Amino acid sequence: MSIIGKKVTVRVPATSANLGPGFDTLGMALSFYDELEVEAVAGEGAFVEVIGEGAGEVPTDATNLVVQSIIFTFNRFGQEVPGLRLKAHNIIPHGRGMGSSGAAVVSGIVAAKGLLASVVEISDQDLLELATEIEGHPDNVAPALFGGLTIAWTDETGPHYKKLFVHRGVALLELVPNHKMSTALARSLQPESVPHEDAVFNVSRSALLIAALTQSPDLLMAATEDRLHQDYRAAAMPETNSLVELMRENGHAAVVSGAGPSVLVLASDPLQRQAAAKLAAEHYPQWRALMLAVDFKGATVVAHQNNSVGG
Repeated sequence: MSIIGKKVTVRVPATSANLGPGFDTLGMALSFYDELEVEAVAGEGAFVEVIGEGAGEVPTDATNLVVQSIIFTFNRFGQEVPGLRLKAHNIIPHGRGMGSSGAAVVSGIVAAKGLLASVVEISDQDLLELATEIEGHPDNVAPALFGGLTIAWTDETGPHYKKLFVHRGVALLELVPNHKMSTALARSLQPESVPHEDAVFNVSRSALLIAALTQSPDLLMAATEDRLHQDYRAAAMPETNSLVELMRENGHAAVVSGAGPSVLVLASDPLQRQAAAKLAAEHYPQWRALMLAVDFKGATVVAHQNNSVGG
């Protein structure tokens, strides 16, 4: 069955990984979305139009990360890659710790699944394995794929995840600066080993964080303490570090979002979030404040064939 002429529209949420103590393990999907339109056309090669974030910066040919992820998926399932026409509507900031590269990877593999829906069956586990192989870590791609709060881990059989639903009282505030942070640089600041007591500290806080996010938001301040990564990266992100400290000194459960430099505030109710936003506006007026919710759907795809819409 030919897929030439088939179009799909994909919507993928931003994510925030780590959430303080859950380094390389915990991630959350945010109600802030990149949208992608992909059409399979006759011929070879790819043409990419980027609107919004990354316009004029990211590649617009076959070296584009979204295109590479589509090609990777087609190749993995032994399918011939058609010509590709993409239109990316991006609002997730690049290099800010909101999972933009994970969203690009997920966009590509989910688009490929949509294009190949009548040809091969691609399972959720397949999607997770593909995304993790391309991205390198499952902590961002799991929530981008499946939504909610995710615990991700890897064993000898590959990557796995567990999706949890966040307590409805939790309100999110993402504070985004104008400057970027390299994930590779952030990772390079991590020590090879940490003191035993710091490891135990983070195990306890990670366990507590699951309880706080799903059952007891009043515990979020204690649950978001971290000794594994944030302090080591602080010197490379002094403004981020200062903002986290300011928030926490005033009773707000703030953490570095992903590898930074954005800051995520996990408020226990909307009023507390408003207070945190006001505090940020007073001291860091150049930072953009995004009032967000937890996205529970994850990536979605809608197929269009011959101008008719399908599911």
